[in-house]
Amino acid sequence: MSLNRAEIEQVLAEISSILCGGWIQKIHQPTDHTLVFDIRLPGQTHRLLISCRSETSRLHLTSRSLPNPAAPPAFCQFLRAHFQGARIDDIRQVPNDRIIEIVFTGKGGTRTLVCELIGKNANVLVLDADRKVLRDLLHQRDLVGQPYVHPARRSNDSREIQPARFTGEGNFPISSAIDAYYWSREATLALDHAKETRLRILKTALKKDRRRIEAWRADLDRAAKYRDYARYGELLKANLGTIRKGADRITVTDYFDEQLPEVSIPLDPTKSPQGNMDDYFRKQRKYVAAERELKPRIQQAARDMERLRGELLALERGTWTPPAPLSSDTVASARVKTHPGQRLSETRRGPFRRFISSDGLPIFVGRNAKENDELTFGLAKSDDLWLHARGTPGSHVVVRLGKGTDPPPETIRDAATLALLYSDLKKSGKGDVIYTRRKWVKKAKGQAPGAVIVTQEKSLHVNLDKTRLDAMKTRLPSE
Repeated sequence: MSLNRAEIEQVLAEISSILCGGWIQKIHQPTDHTLVFDIRLPGQTHRLLISCRSETSRLHLTSRSLPNPAAPPAFCQFLRAHFQGARIDDIRQVPNDRIIEIVFTGKGGTRTLVCELIGKNANVLVLDADRKVLRDLLHQRDLVGQPYVHPARRSNDSREIQPARFTGEGNFPISSAIDAYYWSREATLALDHAKETRLRILKTALKKDRRRIEAWRADLDRAAKYRDYARYGELLKANLGTIRKGADRITVTDYFDEQLPEVSIPLDPTKSPQGNMDDYFRKQRKYVAAERELKPRIQQAARDMERLRGELLALERGTWTPPAPLSSDTVASARVKTHPGQRLSETRRGPFRRFISSDGLPIFVGRNAKENDELTFGLAKSDDLWLHARGTPGSHVVVRLGKGTDPPPETIRDAATLALLYSDLKKSGKGDVIYTRRKWVKKAKGQAPGAVIVTQEKSLHVNLDKTRLDAMKTRLPSE
């Protein structure tokens, strides 16, 4: 619930006389709907927080240090251009409403910051000296250049007549009480949001795994009819000289059976006896390959589904907890937007794509030639494992290993799958990946960044295993 009219009046009575005459020292935008102003006064600095999140819109002083994005959002940049170094002349509440106006004088003249703390429609607008809208937090472009008009009040809004909820002691007791209440409230909202998000992810993942298993089992059933084709191929091989050209079947003695029965084997009349024999052997190899490849995938997917069902059950029973505690940083940054086109693995801070192997070891993948060079010759240590798709452009892949330790086989295959995925062999879905210790990788003199010479390498043939990749995506690092 947002601050009501009485609470806004209460907090302004506490802070307006203190902040008037102060200078804007810094401006930050920790989340999409939160602004923080550091206001300098003789001998002291106060931090004013304005939140326009629908469930927790408010204004008060805070002593918390909130994390900020590496690059300030566009609205924050606009505020810095217009308000950095400006003096606060007045802070006032629109009578009988949840709207606050803060008047500044800066290098561009008079500017007014209007804070509409009205729940779902909460917004912050910047007005010029003529009270025309220059910009607003919600990016409503149709407002720009228009005279500002206060939004119509809702006569049935119960929050307008509710009494104030906050009391306290010490310096700025009302702000302190509001800050503590909403910090706890946002932690709860962040947890609820995490649960809702995880619930959607789990249901999608279960549906996807279920479809995968059904498709793989269907492939196995189709391949199962080739189970005995090696026997047919051998029988044809033993009777090649007796097969007439254009025959559509042949009857032979099945010497694999102790009773030596006769068996009729269908033939393709358009193919030669040798071609028919080769077809039977090829289809039997297809069955063997399906058994070898699909059964482990089905078993792994079934284990994944069991784990996801357990987590889903915990969510439904209310016993689920996020992988890491919701710290203050998590609460403050929980609503920072991710661009729809960004992959989850690439929203993490810092360079390189980052993964965790099935054995819990960190894997780093370069995104381009510059990152490949930085990863191999900057981050990687001499005993780390280094991988690259053989004979084709692609990413450098590094597995962090402890000194004197050998990489587990599954970790090697995880990293090799990533090396294949981020290379020009991705389209073919299979290929050879070389691997070695980082100490056996040298820069190629006179060549572009990322070009290397590798000695004492080993090679591994891998297929682009989607199950393995999906498993790694569920183990994305928290950094």
